[in-house]
Amino acid sequence: MISFLRGTVAHVGLSSVVLDLNGAGMSVFATPQTLSHLTIGTEAKLFTSLIVREDSLTLFGFASDEEREVFDVLLSVSGVGPRLALAVLAVHEPEAIRVAAHTGDGKAFTKVPGIGPKVAGRIVLELAGKLVPHGTAAGPSAAVTVEASWKPQVAAAMTSLGWSEKDATESIDKAMADSPDLAAAGNVAEILRTTLRWLGQDGARAGNRVGSRG
Repeated sequence: MISFLRGTVAHVGLSSVVLDLNGAGMSVFATPQTLSHLTIGTEAKLFTSLIVREDSLTLFGFASDEEREVFDVLLSVSGVGPRLALAVLAVHEPEAIRVAAHTGDGKAFTKVPGIGPKVAGRIVLELAGKLVPHGTAAGPSAAVTVEASWKPQVAAAMTSLGWSEKDATESIDKAMADSPDLAAAGNVAEILRTTLRWLGQDGARAGNRVGSRG
C-alpha cells in the first residue's frame, strides 16, 4: 500500500495534482481544499489511498492521515465509491463527518452533491459505531444535549429510509420501551439499529399471528 507521496508539484488541475517523484509523474485526485494549498514548483506531501480496479489503479490524496482514514471508512458503505467519498470530504471536515455519523444526522450527508435521503440514511446506518467523534465527552452538558436530540435524529434517519414520520416515531417508542438503558444513553446509531431490528422481529411476530389464525 502507498501510504503517502512526497514530491514536487508539477501540475494542479481542477480535481487532481501531478507530483514529480524524482522524474516520475504521479497523478493524484484530491479535494478542492487540498488542491488549493498546492503550488507548482514547491514540495508537497499527500497521504494516499490506492483504489484498485480491474482496468485501473487510482490514487486519492489527502492533506492529513485523518482525512484518509475517514475516506477509507466511507468506502465501506455499500454504494459509496471513491469519487462520492471524496465529495463528502470536499463538503465536510473529517470531524464533522464523525459527528454526523455518530449522531445519525442524515441531513448533513444530503448536503453533498449526489447524495439523496436514501443514500444518506444508508450511510448513517452502515457507519454506526465505525466513526466516533474525537474526545467524545461524558460531561453533563453533552449528556443533556444528546438526550434532548436523539429521537428526532433517529426519526429523520428512518424517514430517509422510507418510513413515514408517524410509523418511525411509534416504532422508536415501542423499541425503546424494551431498551430503557439504551434510550437513556442516547447513542443515536445504536438506537437506530435497535429500532430497525425491532421492526424486523415485530414483522415476524405479526406474520406468525396471522398464520396461526389461518
